[in-house]
Amino acid sequence: MSRNHAPAPGHNSAEAVRPEDQRLPIGTAFAYGFQHVLTMYGGIIAPPLIIGSAAGLSGPDIALLITSCLFVGGLATLLQTLGIKWFGSQLPLVQGTSFASVATMLAIVSGGGGLPAVFGAVIAASLIGLAVAPFFAKIIHFFPPVVTGVVITTIGLSLTPVAANWALGGNAKAPDYGSPANIGLAALTLVVIMLLSKLGNAVISRLSILLAIVIGTVVAAFLGTADFSKVGTGPIFELPRPFAFGMPTFEPAAIISMVIVILVILTETTADILAVGEIAGTKVDSKRIANGLRADMLSSAIAPVFNTFTQSAFAQNVGLVAVTGIKSRYAVAAGGGVLTLLGLLPVLGRVVAAVPTPVLGGAGVVLFGTVAASGIRTLARVDYKDNMNLIIVATSIAFGLIPVINKDFYGHFPTWFQIIFDSGISSAAIMAILLNLVFNVVKRGNPHDPSVFAAAPTRVIPIQVLECLEEGDRCENGKILDKDGKEITVQEPNGAHGH
Repeated sequence: MSRNHAPAPGHNSAEAVRPEDQRLPIGTAFAYGFQHVLTMYGGIIAPPLIIGSAAGLSGPDIALLITSCLFVGGLATLLQTLGIKWFGSQLPLVQGTSFASVATMLAIVSGGGGLPAVFGAVIAASLIGLAVAPFFAKIIHFFPPVVTGVVITTIGLSLTPVAANWALGGNAKAPDYGSPANIGLAALTLVVIMLLSKLGNAVISRLSILLAIVIGTVVAAFLGTADFSKVGTGPIFELPRPFAFGMPTFEPAAIISMVIVILVILTETTADILAVGEIAGTKVDSKRIANGLRADMLSSAIAPVFNTFTQSAFAQNVGLVAVTGIKSRYAVAAGGGVLTLLGLLPVLGRVVAAVPTPVLGGAGVVLFGTVAASGIRTLARVDYKDNMNLIIVATSIAFGLIPVINKDFYGHFPTWFQIIFDSGISSAAIMAILLNLVFNVVKRGNPHDPSVFAAAPTRVIPIQVLECLEEGDRCENGKILDKDGKEITVQEPNGAHGH
């Protein structure tokens, strides 16, 4: 067996053929891993920035939150990709601080509980999530292609506004937000990705995202829009400090609201596991999903010890797996090592933070669009004849995009409802699962002729008809014409001639 496909330690030969078990040279693995880090860096540091600011923390304390989220995200990624008994899906999934919990954490902070109450709620809710994770793993039979295709497509579509916001500058209050310079930088990054993908060799093509981000950053530096002034500010190396903001407190109301968030995270992580399994072309069963969800919840439960929040799989990195074609979990594990290193070396984190947001926006257009395209490819394999799958797909995707298009749509609903349905991914997943149950599992009451909600019958032309046609023959206004425009006589089944 070749070096690039050597079995992982402890795996038998049957397991070694999995696409995600492919071994890569160390340098190549870290190059692809670093590409994963750049892809999700903006998303992973956003929650600590938002929560730290809302809690009134000083600059150094917010920097500590950011460093902590990088460190824990790296360890969580290693657990998810490499795995130990009962923990880790062993799939190329990047873990990081979940944005789904931001709204709830803001409510806890503003309610007077502060960061200790947030950390306590995360610990308690994550332990509850760890207990119910096996239940979620057993619902895999409720995720046929009509459901997974909807969810994967919605993941890509719901992330598109994120790429657009990055391309505009990322900070709506900044004076240059939406400037032609920002959009031009994003467009340049996008064009470079396309050029490298077309003109480069296999290695350059697969590293097109990383190389385009580097080139975009260099161009931004020459234009004076990349700020590296803060790279030298602060310590170079720093060990994580457990409970740096005090011991956690456990408030019942905060825990209940966080449990709802945990259920949303379990739903989204299940969707991400299924999505990356589909893209990698590997088998994903209930046991594997359970292991992935347990890793998610264990990481989330330990995260507050090191001053950070709930962990979940990052959907944008699923797109990177699809774009690059690199399905090896060891490449993503290398990215986890890079994240852990960034958490120990704040100076390196400050270098990565200097990558201009518009550059990430240009890359995001390709990454998130690729996720949507993967979902569409899955939906193309769904049978739409004489069933209600068309209305399941149409309704679920539209329902999932409602909160993406209008952030205030559920503004007057209870907080718990908003937490669940403000996520386009969980909205689409819930609707697709329910409609699949109604129309495909419980078939009683379904019409025999679903009318517009079913695909049109497949048209079939007998091979004998095709054999009679010649080059240039065509149909116009119900008549068959030859290449010179002369009508061809059509013979009726009884032998008579007609037109």
